[in-house]
Amino acid sequence: MKRAHFIASFFMLSPLVFSSAVAQETPVPGSQAEAYWDKDDFKASQDALKREHGGAATLFVLADRFEYQASDDAPALLLEGQGRWGTDENRLLIKSELEYDLDAGAFEEAEVQALWSRPIARYFDVQAGVRHDFEPGPSRTYAVAGIQGLAPYWFEVDGAVFLSEEGDLSARFEAEYEVSLTQRLILQPRSELNFAAEDVPEFETGAGLSTAEIGLRLRYEIDRQFAPYVGVNWKASTGKTADYIRARGEHTETLSFVTGIRLWF
Repeated sequence: MKRAHFIASFFMLSPLVFSSAVAQETPVPGSQAEAYWDKDDFKASQDALKREHGGAATLFVLADRFEYQASDDAPALLLEGQGRWGTDENRLLIKSELEYDLDAGAFEEAEVQALWSRPIARYFDVQAGVRHDFEPGPSRTYAVAGIQGLAPYWFEVDGAVFLSEEGDLSARFEAEYEVSLTQRLILQPRSELNFAAEDVPEFETGAGLSTAEIGLRLRYEIDRQFAPYVGVNWKASTGKTADYIRARGEHTETLSFVTGIRLWF
């Protein structure tokens, strides 16, 4: 008789026990603290915690390559860098690449991008905005959509698609890697590929892979924020783009010895 009563009591009370257990396992985030603290004070504490752990706006500027390039062609100065301002969730990103021909005394390339950047995964950001090329002329504006981040095995990658105001579609992919030979001596291989969807005679660009670039730089970090470097850089035009270069009587491949500084703050 007692056993029958125990079984009956178990089945009657089990829903209450299980529902209570489930309720304890799935609490509403923050609900426990809100039961003991003032609502406004608790929200202020949450906002402060968010600011201290990635919610604050920060400024970061990087001159990744500021270098002198010596080759069989004209010597040149190159500046490639980026600056970003904002939180970990939303950032304004400015990218720029300038190449100055020292013999001609003029810019060969001058490009600026203004992008909005937002993380879409732990190591990758999606980016969108505009790009404006001042040189080579005539100047042109592009819509930009891209992705930048850290791929497996610590490869830094940056890819973007560009659509010009004239409807020309192109793309660029960059990848680089850092090999720490010592705590301060860093070897950095780097590659860049540029593609075009169609011929653009105005800019002497052929469809397909238009240019390929490979570089190897060795830098010494006197300070983490300041590092001089030396290296080599090889750049080649391919396909119809190379035909345009040959027609001008210039080399389609260039091997440069470079020296420069990398700095950030």
